[in-house]
Amino acid sequence: MSIITIQCRLVGDENSLRILWELMAEKNTPLINELLEQLGKCPDFETWVQKGEVPKDTIKTICNSLKTQEHFDNQPGRFYTSAVTLVKEVYKSWLVLQKRRQRQIEGKERWLKMLKSDIELQQESQSSLDVIRAKATEILTSFVAKFSQTKNQQSQRKKGNNTKKNKKHSSNTTLFGGLFDMYEKTEDCLSRCALAYLLKNNCQVSEVDEEPDQYAKSRRKKEIEIERLRNQIKSRKPKGRDLTGEKWLETLSEVVNKVPQNEDEAKSWQATLLRENSCIPYSVDYETNTDLTWLTNEKGRIFVKFNGLNELMNKPKFEVYCDSRQLHYFQRFCQDWQIWHDDDETYSSGLFILRSARLLWQQRKNTSEPWKTHRLILQCSIETRLWAEEETELVRLEKINQAEKTISKMEQQGSLKKTQVIRLQKELTTRRKLDNLFPGRPSQFLYQGKSNIIVGVSLGLEKPATVAVVDAASKKVLTYRSVKQLLGDNYNLLNRQRQQQQRLSHERHKAQKQNAPNSFGESELGQYVDRLLADAIVAIAKTYSADSIVLPKLGEMREIIQSEVQAKAEKKIPGYKEGQQNYAKDYRISVHRWSYGRLIESIQIQAGKSGISIESGSQPIRDSQQEQARDLALFAYQERQVKLL
Repeated sequence: MSIITIQCRLVGDENSLRILWELMAEKNTPLINELLEQLGKCPDFETWVQKGEVPKDTIKTICNSLKTQEHFDNQPGRFYTSAVTLVKEVYKSWLVLQKRRQRQIEGKERWLKMLKSDIELQQESQSSLDVIRAKATEILTSFVAKFSQTKNQQSQRKKGNNTKKNKKHSSNTTLFGGLFDMYEKTEDCLSRCALAYLLKNNCQVSEVDEEPDQYAKSRRKKEIEIERLRNQIKSRKPKGRDLTGEKWLETLSEVVNKVPQNEDEAKSWQATLLRENSCIPYSVDYETNTDLTWLTNEKGRIFVKFNGLNELMNKPKFEVYCDSRQLHYFQRFCQDWQIWHDDDETYSSGLFILRSARLLWQQRKNTSEPWKTHRLILQCSIETRLWAEEETELVRLEKINQAEKTISKMEQQGSLKKTQVIRLQKELTTRRKLDNLFPGRPSQFLYQGKSNIIVGVSLGLEKPATVAVVDAASKKVLTYRSVKQLLGDNYNLLNRQRQQQQRLSHERHKAQKQNAPNSFGESELGQYVDRLLADAIVAIAKTYSADSIVLPKLGEMREIIQSEVQAKAEKKIPGYKEGQQNYAKDYRISVHRWSYGRLIESIQIQAGKSGISIESGSQPIRDSQQEQARDLALFAYQERQVKLL
């Protein structure tokens, strides 16, 4: 499924804009704030934290109890539904962060438990340092020989039903992780000390005697990291937006009139005063595409109406102002809605190109009323596969297959509850409507690639993307493309983006030292470069009639980047560990960072528009980026052959 988001500006009469602003800012946003606060006070909150999820039914129950209060009543039903969904997503994201921090604490505590000085290792093993080093060399030589033979197979092969097992032993895909697992499983005292010696020396046997001060500094650094994570895990629960600034003024009054009881309270006051409060209310999500009514006038202008607002406004429709490049999408919204509205018993809204929409305000600086100052924006998520007749037919068949499976499963259950009977009737109705294809959709040639031609894309720190087009059947590379070749005349934009990031990072660092606000917005240059790269990669795939594009797994990028930096440091300064560390630090600053998730998403969107499938694989850590891209493509082809057997 290829989902993209487009947006337009909505223009209406002043009264309609005022009513909508008051609904969103004075009722819906305070409702969301109250929901966030009450959830944090629930007696079952700690249980939810352990599970990593807040039940949606609980949020609905609290929301229903708040509906009757004067501050939150008289809102359209979609506004209440949107508030419940938003609160669930906010807490879901917060709980994911909490679980990640907890895992980091556990990992660092394991490391701290293993970390011992050379003197402590000698005392524990009752052996000299030379004996420990000799044992460490023996273990490292034996382990690396075995590790090198199985590393690529373990990191590339998907084992079907053994997904959980793969996740459990995912640390075995790195040398450090493999040695750490070996340390925890080994019972022999000398071997454990030798493994601990290897791990604290970055999987190497050091010939230099350890400096006690350096060891103490390294241990203290890890203890500080754990303390900081524990403070973060105790951080405040999610809170809403303070549109009026009342909470900020209350905190300022406390700072002026009170003395903080401890350092934590002082830091809390400081964080509240430095935080930039949003003056824009929360957005409202329309997850059902039939909640929007699309109209056109005699001049061809497009208007949209929202269910639930008709009774509150005299003129409930808003005129659409969009870019000419997106106009055809909004025209299609009107066509789809009109066909469905004229005969909703024949056509299914499941084949609308519009999937969902979001109503929000875009901030602008001015001194007049907020509904005059800020712009009303409508963001629309569309499925590009439903644009042309041929791909719509494929989607229709997929939905028919899915509906038939659901119906068959429910009918086999025998006696059904009332709610299940209602759902079954809906599925039967949907299945019947899916027999009819929306008329008037344009015909478009379906892309057909050669199954043996695969495009591998490797990602890196210095070179964000490198491409290899491979004939996997003959294991022959047809062509390579570097990031410079992909961007062509726009290559200078990459350097400009890096310079911009470095400048903002420096300004942010200075602001943090001065305890000043440090939220500096970045331009969309990086996103534009991602789109250029995605367009170039898809164009190459089309040129060579590639069947698919293979992208690296995002979760493995940290290890890939670390290996790339370490390899450069070892090549630049061989044999000098401290110099390598300093060089690696400076190198990371010079090339800074790249949003690989955003780049992968851009490639997925552009490939989806063209009908090119996307595969994912584990990018090799060693070798050049060209070889990594080649191996990605070859491994993906091998996986296909294994699945066919």
